[in-house]
Parts: sequence; structure tokens; C-alpha cells
Amino acid sequence: MVIAASSLGTVFEWYDFYLYGLLATTISAQFFAGVNDTTAFIFALAAFAAGFAVRPFGALVFGRIGDLVGRKNTFLVTMGIMGGSTFAVGLLPNFATAGVAAPILLVTLRVLQGLALGGQYGGAATYVAEHAPNHKRGLYTSWIQTTATLGLFASLLVVIGTRSWLGEAAFASWGWRVPFLASILLLGVSLWVRLQLNESPVYARMKASGNTSKAPLTEAFLRWGNLRIVLIALFGAVVGQAVVWYTGQFYALFFLEKTLKVDGMTANVLIAIALALGTPFFVFFGWLSDRIGRKPIILAGCLLAAVSYFPLFHALTQAANPALAEAQARAPVKVLTFAFDDNIAVVEATCSFQFDPIGKNKFDSSACDVVKSYLAKAGVPYAQGKLSEASPDILGQPSEITVQIGNRFLPAPRASEFADASARKGLIAAFQKDLQAELTRAGYPAKAEDARINKPLVVAILFALVLLVTMVYGPIAGMLVELFPSRIRYTSMSLPYHLGNGWFGGFLPATAFAMVAATGDIYYGLWYPVVAAAATLVIGLLLLPETFRRKIEE
Repeated sequence: MVIAASSLGTVFEWYDFYLYGLLATTISAQFFAGVNDTTAFIFALAAFAAGFAVRPFGALVFGRIGDLVGRKNTFLVTMGIMGGSTFAVGLLPNFATAGVAAPILLVTLRVLQGLALGGQYGGAATYVAEHAPNHKRGLYTSWIQTTATLGLFASLLVVIGTRSWLGEAAFASWGWRVPFLASILLLGVSLWVRLQLNESPVYARMKASGNTSKAPLTEAFLRWGNLRIVLIALFGAVVGQAVVWYTGQFYALFFLEKTLKVDGMTANVLIAIALALGTPFFVFFGWLSDRIGRKPIILAGCLLAAVSYFPLFHALTQAANPALAEAQARAPVKVLTFAFDDNIAVVEATCSFQFDPIGKNKFDSSACDVVKSYLAKAGVPYAQGKLSEASPDILGQPSEITVQIGNRFLPAPRASEFADASARKGLIAAFQKDLQAELTRAGYPAKAEDARINKPLVVAILFALVLLVTMVYGPIAGMLVELFPSRIRYTSMSLPYHLGNGWFGGFLPATAFAMVAATGDIYYGLWYPVVAAAATLVIGLLLLPETFRRKIEE
């Protein structure tokens, strides 16, 4: 009953939280329509990350309350905040109706969700762990670890069902609101189930004996002995777990839909199948950690992620959009700079970083920006280089910026031609038409062809990514609970968990896509999780203690 009730409520909270991530592409069109497409999508991901940014603050606020007044009542409050905020997202006006107020309201609700989730996870994990026998703590807490994936899976099913019921046009227009509004029903059920629970026996005994902490924040973070363990837990376990989790479940989805141009419905179904296949392994690795330890499983997952991400995502491109992979191999795209006076630096200075944090740059004031923004929008990967001399295959006279597609060269408009603002729009449109014609000629697809998607192979690759998630995530709750004393457990374990997952994990999609937009390399964003997982592996091997035989009653 304890596991089922705790898990059900946590599934609901993750369902609420991840609806936004699944609908990032739709939300970018609804709430960030006033900027260019690439910036709008990164803004949508940044708003997604805003909920993660405040999770550590929720951990501090609600973790302290949980150690002061109890586990049960604290996560009842956080559930109510989460459910109400999610329902309200479904009622928000979009950018066309309310202008800039729309994204501001959206981010405000995301912040409330993040604060609530910051107080939820530590309470649920601590509550279950304090009921579990010592030799089965990894197994019992692993059910809590399934809830994030089950919540994502539930939201996927609701989104898929709504899309199928309404059709893509209606869903994009207004049907995206339905999954948010439906959450109010789940909130009622989840609150009722959790109201049936009693306080955890460990906390009840502490309260009866007067041993609860009077200042949990001070004990947890201002005393070096405990703060040292917090830092080791963060950098030696949670950071790696977080980047593996968000790469395997969210970045993979965004990569399919945004980079490989797989239809949103198809991408959701493929991810859902992989999640269904992979979810039992959370419990398996939790059970295994009770026998061989938490540390070797978590660090092995980080190691495998660091060495396999690049080949796995390359394989995903081959399987999901073979036409794109073939075009890349046959006719790679390069953006080449050329200077008539040999001053390459002057030309390169006109190339902007392809993410505008203000959202006002339309990337139309230089040939370099026009080329890069169009390629990014079209999902065409490119490299950068220098054109030292004209090629016999060049289509016209050399320009400061020339696009090479295979063995053909298409000069962009010269800098002098951009001086006439009145003619610029037509100039850009004509060049983009020529560029698209050359890309089509080279075989670059506008979207992934459903008939050519190797769906079994895509599911197998996604399953491999989810399996890595289960390795790092299945045992992590048991380890975090065991690292800290009962009187400050809720506070101590919540902060490193939400710093790692909220900041290092939550910011991963937006940061990785900004890295891709800046370089043109669709795999460049993978350096983020690879480096983070490798760093966690080293720190964990050197400093992270093994905990699986510890008693937690003290």
C-alpha cells in the first residue's frame, strides 16, 4: 500500500511536469511566435528548463518542512500545487491573443511546478525507504524510480490518444490543451489515495522521542561533515544520473522530432514503446543493487553512456531518417567564408551565434546569418570552413559566404547587396529558394519518410538509451536515502538530487540544441552528457561511498 500510494501520486506529478516537454514543439509555436523558429524552439526548451531551475529551491523549502513536520503532509501540499499549475496551463491564452503576457504566465506556472516537484521526490523516496526492510531498500525504492518514466509514458499515451482523436490540425490549434486540463481528474484520485497513508515509522519514532531536527538547513548544509557528503552525492552520482536520464528520454525525443524531422505522432509512439520495454529494468537494477551495491551499477551506467552516445545517435539517424544520412554522406554541406581582400576575420565577424536570448534577431542582416539560420531551420547539418579559391563548379561569382553542397558551390548574396534594406527581403527569398533547390537536388529530405523509417531498429536504439537510464536511476534513491541521517534526510537528499536533475539535467535539452545551432553539427550537443557522465564516473570512483548495507534508522 505504501509503495502503490506513493508511486501513484508521484506518477501523477511526473505526468504533469513532462507534458510540457512532450509538447515543446507545439508550445514554441503557441507561446513564442514573435521570434524566429530556431530561437522559439530553444525558448520553449528554456521555459521547460525553468521548472527545473527552481527545483533546488523547492527542495530547500519543502525538504525543511518535511524534516520539521513530517513526510506525508509535505508531499500532499506539493501535489496540490503541481496539479493546480498544470490545469492552469491548459487555460492560458497564447501569444496571438495575449502577446508577451502569454509566455510570462507560462513560465510562472512552470516555476510553481518546479517548486512543487522539488519537494515531492525527496518526500516520496524517503517515505518508502523508511518503511522498507534494510535488505530490500533498493528494490522497494526502485518503484519510486519507475514513476518518472511511467509519468512520461502516461503523458505520451494521453498526447498520442488526443492527437489521434482530434487530428494534427486541431491538436496543434487547441487540442494540446486537453492533456493539461485532464490532469485535474488525476489530481483528485492521487490526493484521495495519499490521504489514506500514515506517517513513516522512522519519522514517527523520531518525533515521539523528540529527536527531530530543529534547524535542518543548518545541520544539512552549514556543517562540513554533512555538506561534504552532499557534494560527493551531487558530483559523484547525481550529475551523471541526471544527464543520462534526460538524454535517454527527452533529448532522444527532441532529436527525433526536431533534428531528424520524424512526425511528432510517430516519434511519440516509438519512444512510448521503448519506455514500456525498459521500465521493468528500474526494478531489476534496484533489486540488483541490494545484492552487489548501488555504486557499481550507477557508475557502470555513466561509463556506458559516455562511450556509446555518439555511435547510438549516429545509428539513430541512419534508422530514423536514412535519406538525411545518405545525403550527409553523399553531399556534405559546408558554409565557407571567402574574402576578396584576404581578411577572413572581417567576414567571420558577420556570423552571429545562432541563438538570440532577446529574441529579436531575425538573422537577416548578413549572408552568413541567412545561410546558417535557414540550414538550422531545415534541419540540415553543416560544417564550417574557408573558400580559398573559386571552384569550376561554382554557380556564379564567389561571394563572402558560399555554401558547398557536395561538389557544387552556391554563393550567397554579397555584403554590399544587403545594404539596401528595401531589397533585402526579396534577395533573401530568392537565395533561399535556390538553396532549397540545391539541397533537394542533393537528396536532403524535408522530413523523414515514414515508409523508410526502420522502426524496429529505432525502438532498439531507444531501448538501449532507456536501459542506460534504468542503470543510473534505479538504485539512486536507495543510495541517497542511505547517505544521510534520518533527522535531516528529506532536506539533505533533496538538494543534491534536484541540483543534479534540475540544473544539469533540466538544462540539457536547451543547452544541447543551442550548441547544435551554433556549430551546425547535429551531434555536437552530445558532448554535454558525455563530459558530465565521464566526470561523474571519475569523481564517483574516487570519493563515492558504498551504502547498500547501511541501516537508516539512526
